[in-house]
Formats: sequence, structure tokens, C-alpha cells
Amino acid sequence: MLEKVESFNMNKVIDDFEEMSRNADQVQKQTLKDIIHKNQSAIYLRNFGINENTTDPEAFKALVPLVTDFELEPYIQRMVDGDTSPILTGRPVPAISLSSGTSQGRPKFVPFTDELMENTIQVFRTAFAFRNREYPIDDNGRALQFIFSSKQYTSKGGVPVGTATTNVYRNPNYKAGMRSIQSLCCSPDEVIFSPDVHQALYCHLLSGILFRDQVQYVFASFAHGLVHAFRTFEQVWEEIVTDIEHGVLTNRITVPSVRTAMSKLLAAPNPELAETIRAKCLSLSNWYGLIPALFPNAKYVYGIMTGSMEPYVKKLRHYAGELPLVSHDYGSSEGWIAANVTPRLSPEEATFAVVPNLGYFEFLPVSERGEEPVGLTEVRIGQEYEVVITNYAGLYRYKLGDVVKIVGFYNKTPQLKFICRRNLILTINIDKNTERDLQLSVESAAKKLSEEKIEVIDFSSHVDVTTEPGHYVIFWEVSGETEGDVLQDCCNCLDRGFIDAGYMSSRKCKTIGALELRVVERGTFRKVQEHFLGLGSSAGQFKMPRCVKPSNAKVLKILCENVVSRFFSTAYD
Repeated sequence: MLEKVESFNMNKVIDDFEEMSRNADQVQKQTLKDIIHKNQSAIYLRNFGINENTTDPEAFKALVPLVTDFELEPYIQRMVDGDTSPILTGRPVPAISLSSGTSQGRPKFVPFTDELMENTIQVFRTAFAFRNREYPIDDNGRALQFIFSSKQYTSKGGVPVGTATTNVYRNPNYKAGMRSIQSLCCSPDEVIFSPDVHQALYCHLLSGILFRDQVQYVFASFAHGLVHAFRTFEQVWEEIVTDIEHGVLTNRITVPSVRTAMSKLLAAPNPELAETIRAKCLSLSNWYGLIPALFPNAKYVYGIMTGSMEPYVKKLRHYAGELPLVSHDYGSSEGWIAANVTPRLSPEEATFAVVPNLGYFEFLPVSERGEEPVGLTEVRIGQEYEVVITNYAGLYRYKLGDVVKIVGFYNKTPQLKFICRRNLILTINIDKNTERDLQLSVESAAKKLSEEKIEVIDFSSHVDVTTEPGHYVIFWEVSGETEGDVLQDCCNCLDRGFIDAGYMSSRKCKTIGALELRVVERGTFRKVQEHFLGLGSSAGQFKMPRCVKPSNAKVLKILCENVVSRFFSTAYD
């Protein structure tokens, strides 16, 4: 059982992290020792000759191989099926997490343990301490948090299964942990646990406005969620104002528990607040500065804004006006890795300091083949590595698939910058383009649209090998109509934006065909999101797939059925 979370002491939390980061190497060795001690009876470890006497990192690495989710899947499936023997962990896991599933077209199972919950609270407290030192919030401050807990279900083997965020939000220690760092949510629990995410989003917005003077910061797990929330506000603000003016909740809220909880919040008509919000909305120019207009005492906007979330930062900055954008910490469904201890850095410059006791970390160089992973304190500044994690939840020397760059050290622990997912997402023959390459190409081409005061709302890609030769397909959803020649220029710019030598040479010699830009109807990417929510993804955990593979046939069908115009690049003609 987890202990009750103690009261929050900002200076002590910072001091603890300072000490831990100064002794990162020793903390890493002790963490590995603790992980092996807790899980020494695990069948997986026993199979490789690990026992209670294996405490040296070098001995551990000599015995246990590097793995991916593919190698661990059979073991985790046994746990999902109800096998209570010590398979990956010394004790049966209390729950299983589902990854978002947007990369592979299907969610994957990941063990969730009490230790991971403790890690979550630790990371939140550490990051909050550093944020609160820079942007102190009031004692009675609240947070407008766009958080959504999808339903847990019980596997055939009797194990609770849910997204990682759901397992966190439904854990009894979550609320105590959040209370200890002074970030009470504006919304009632019934909204967070609503089975209807659209109704929940409306109620989050309404709740935030009802507590508008107390809102100290605005949060969603991902920048995409923040942008989606305020794009939705643009559509429903008049309805929200009407609710407040008359003190009666809109009929669109039909979930009984949510309706009851929100009706209590509304309580009575408030025409003064309604008029204030109406005046604020009507005074804004193209919704610039919407967030500080609605929440005058907000200090910052908070969420994951790096990696695949970078394309949403420009729009989020538009909504935030002069409010700082603070990047959330670095982790995954598999576990937490690093905290943002330099919150004043912009999303484009954000770095994350590895928290040495969250797991045992190795870093696999990506530039050279055949190199062995190095330890936490052995990384070199300026080098890129794939993160390898060993944690309390039964993942041992697990290749996370994330590429990070070492930009410095915080005392003795490295500071990371997220670069991209390691797996190639666009490749036909000798070309090698990653999510980051796609993102840079889209950003460059989108500048041509911005000259027309039009923005790219969302995007994805696909490798079409049904043609000869195969070619890249880029899907765009844009905010307005423009001339065909502008989109043709964008298409050519997208093609030229891929500067990988293999791609450029293949295009020149026609072994890769002309890049195709397909513009889709407004709302298409929302349909893609609805598809993944239907598979069990949490609205708060959703990430748009940047490459749709043939195995992801349903998403590809949604995109292709909603194409309104197509353009082929002439950049290499």
C-alpha cells in the first residue's frame, strides 16, 4: 500500500532533488539494487540467472538482454490473462496500462504498479516545486485541468485494465497528491470520470469560468488537448454564457451524475459574470489572448509541448497571449524519466532533468551501430541516444524508442531534449525520414499558408506503395479555403522539405514518386480521434498518429474518404 502523501514543502522537495542529482551515480546503483531485490523472484529475471546476489550493474547488463515491447508481450499477456505467478514482478500487478496505440494502430499493455504511482507523485511534486518557485500560486488557487479518465475494464483474467492516465486518476493517492501541491481541480470528479468526453470538455470549460478568478494555471496532458479545448470554446462560448446567465445547465449535458454535479456548481443565475465573459469574447481579435482574458489570474499554461506536440505550440501561444507556456515532464506509458526543473524555458528550448531514482537508465548511442549503452552519468553533451529503462514494474533493459539529445547536466544528472521517436515512419527504399523530419517539412510548407492567414489544423502521412514507384502522401486539414496554386506551392515545399540524402537522390532518379498532398475536410482529424477513443484511448492521452501504416486500415479509410483536393509535387520535375 502507498503511504499517505505528506504535506508539501517546496524547499525540501528542491533540496531533495539537488542532493539526489549530485549523487546520481550512487542513486542509480541503489535503485537497480532495490529493483532486483523487489523482483528477484520474477520468472523473467530467474531465466537469465538473476538472483538476490546480482547487485552490480555490469553483472546485470551482462546477463539481461536489451528488449523491446515485442519480446515482453508474451510475458505481459500472461499477466493480463490472470497468471498470478511472479512473471515480471515479484508480486502480481494491481493494474495494466494501455498505451495510446496511435503509433502502431493498436494499444499495447504495460504493467502498472504502486511504485509507478509513487513515481508519478514524486515527479509531479518535483516539477511543481520548481514551477512554484518561478510562478508562485495562491493558497486558494485552482487549476483548470482538462483531464479525462476513461473507463477501466477487467480482463478475462480478472486484472483491471485502463490507460496510464486512467490508472493514475483512479488511484486513491492521486487526489491526495494533488491536494498537497495546492492544485485543486475546478471540475467535479463526475466530470473527470464522465463516460462522454464531449460533455466532459464542455463542463471543464464551464467549471473553469465559474472559478475564473481562482484559476492559477491551465493544464492538459498534451498541447493538442489544450488547443482542442479552446477551439471548442470558440464554438460553444455563447451556450456557456447562457448557462451562467440563467443558472441552468444546457440540455447537451445528459449524463445524470455530471448533470447533477454541474447543476450544483451553477447554483443560481449570474448575469454579471455572463456579461463579463460575453464582453471579453467579443473584444478579442481572432481569439488572441483568450486564456488570460478568461482567467485573469492565471500564471502559466502547462502541458507536454515537445516532440509530436510541437506543431500545436504556435496556436496555443496565440490563445495564451503573453502567458508563459511551461512544458510538462518527460515520461511515457512505461514510466516517468525526467522532470522540468527549468520551467522558464520556452517549449522550443525545454529540457528535462533525469530523476535518478525513478528507474535504472541506460542510453544507447544512435549514431554508431554496435555500440553498447552507457550509464546515466556517462552520457556526452551533444550526443543523441535512445533511452533504455529498467523499472520497478517489470521492464528490464527496455528500449523505449525515444531519441533524446544530451544538452547539459543538472549537477550530475543529465538534462535531455526530446528529439523524436526512433522508428522510421517514412521509408520506401534508401530514404529514412522520422517524425521530426516530417514535422520540419510541414512547418516549412505551412508558412506559405500563413501568408494567406490560414493554418494547418492537423496533419498525418502515409507511404503509398500501390503506385509504381511508391510515394509519400501528406494529409492536411486546414482552417480555410485558398487558391489551388497556393496549395501546389505548399506541396512542392513539402517535397523539398525532406532533406534526407536517400530521399533526395531517390526523387531525382525517380525511384520515389512525386509527393502527394491530400487536403481533407474540416473535422476529419476529429473523426480519427473518435476512432482511437473507441478503441479505449483516453482523451487526455491521445496523440495524433503522424504516419498511418497499412495495418491501420480504419484510420487510412477515414482520411482517404474525406479528401477534398489532391496535389502532386513538381519540385523534382
